Amino acid sequence: MPPTGNIRVATITVHGQQQTLYDFLRKVTQPHDPSDRTSYVPRYPGFSELFHAELLPQTSAHRNLSLDTPGTGSGGHERVCEALARAVTQLQTVRDTWDVIVFLLPRAWEPLRRSPDGAFDLHDRLKAAAAPIGCPIQMIREDSALQFRYECSMFWRLSIALLSKSGGVPFRMVQPTPIDTAFVGLAYAIRGGTSNEFVTCCSQVFDSEGGGFEFIAYNVGADRDLENPHLTRAEMRTVMARSARLYQRRRAGDMPARLVVHKTSTWRPEEVEGVFDAWGAAVPDIECLQIRADTPWTGVALIPDNTNRSRPDAWPVTRGTLQYLSGTEALLWVSGTAPGVALRGGNYNQSAKALPTPIAFSRDAGKGPLETPAREILALSKLDWNNDALYGLTPVTISYSQKLAKMIGRVPSLPDGSYQFRLFM
Repeated sequence: MPPTGNIRVATITVHGQQQTLYDFLRKVTQPHDPSDRTSYVPRYPGFSELFHAELLPQTSAHRNLSLDTPGTGSGGHERVCEALARAVTQLQTVRDTWDVIVFLLPRAWEPLRRSPDGAFDLHDRLKAAAAPIGCPIQMIREDSALQFRYECSMFWRLSIALLSKSGGVPFRMVQPTPIDTAFVGLAYAIRGGTSNEFVTCCSQVFDSEGGGFEFIAYNVGADRDLENPHLTRAEMRTVMARSARLYQRRRAGDMPARLVVHKTSTWRPEEVEGVFDAWGAAVPDIECLQIRADTPWTGVALIPDNTNRSRPDAWPVTRGTLQYLSGTEALLWVSGTAPGVALRGGNYNQSAKALPTPIAFSRDAGKGPLETPAREILALSKLDWNNDALYGLTPVTISYSQKLAKMIGRVPSLPDGSYQFRLFM
C-alpha cells in the first residue's frame, strides 16, 4: 500500500474527456451487483470498503492531449505513443503527488492501438517507455471499458489492478510447502527486425508466499536457435546470479532453503549447471522443471453407478488431480472441477464450455515426490493479480514470464536490469 494509505491517481485524457474519466473512476468506489458468472462472482463492495483505502484522482496531476495528435498519413500510432510518453515524463516530475496513472484511450484512437502487422502495440510500448522511470499505468479504453455490460466483474478486476500497480498486495498464496522456497520463471523473447533478431531472457522471481513480482531482462544475443532459444552455462549463471541478488535484496540478505525454476522449453545440461553455479553454494535443494501447457492428453472422471460399474461423471476431472507418467514426469489438472468453490458451496468449473486438459511437467534436477512441485504449481496458478479468474491455466512463474517476453518482443528497446512486474501489468 502507498505510504499515504490511499491510492492517488494521475490522469491523461484528450481535451474534453477529463470529467468522463473522473466519472468512471467514481464508479470504482461504488458497490455493484454481479450480472455474469453469478455462481462465482461476489458482490463488489466498492474500493474503500474492499481495501480500506480511498481512490483519489489528483486534479493537479492531469495532462491533456490533443485529439488531433495522430495527424494525417502514416505513422499516427507512433505520434500517439510519443505524445503519451511525453505526458508520462511530465507527470514523473511530480511523482510524489500520485501513485498510479490512468490513461483513457479515446474511441477515435482505437484503430491506432495496434498496427495491422502486430509489430506495434500501444499498451506494450507505453509500459516499456514508463517502466524505466518507475511510472505504473492503467490504460482504459473508451470503446470497451466505458461500454462494458458486466460492471461488477470489471470493477473487481480494475480495483485489484489499481491496488497492485500502486504498490499494494491484494492477496498472497498460502505457502504450499513448509520449506522456505524461492520460485523463478524463465521465458525468452525474440526481438528486433527480420535481419537483426536477438534473444532476451526474462527471469521472474517470487518468494514462498508468491511475493516479489520482480523480473530481470537480460539481453542474450543473436547467435541463437530462434525456434528453441537457450542459454549457455555462463549466461544462465549470470541470469540466476542476478535473480539471487534480487531475492536477497528483498529478504535482508537471506537465501531460501529451496529453489524451484520453471520454464517451458527443454532443459539443457549446461543450463542446469548454470543454475547450480549461481545458487548451489547457498541453497541445498534445487529443482529445475519444464512445464508444458499444450499437451495431447485429456481425461474423464469416473464414478460408480448402481450396478457396481463406473460411468463418466457429469463434472470434469477435479482440479489438482495428479497422474504420474514416470518417476520424473506427470500430468496435473490445473484446470478442472473445484469442489465447494461456488458461492452456494457447490462445484465450480471455470472451463464451462470446454473439457479441461492437464499440463505436463517434468523434473530435470531435484528429488522427492512430484506431489510437492504439483502443490506449488497449483498455488502459483491462483496468484495472477491481473485477472479475476479462480486460477490461471499455468503458474504465474510461466504466465507472467511469457507475458513479459511477448511484451518485450514488441518494443524496440528495454535496458538490461530488474523491474517490478506491476510496471508492466
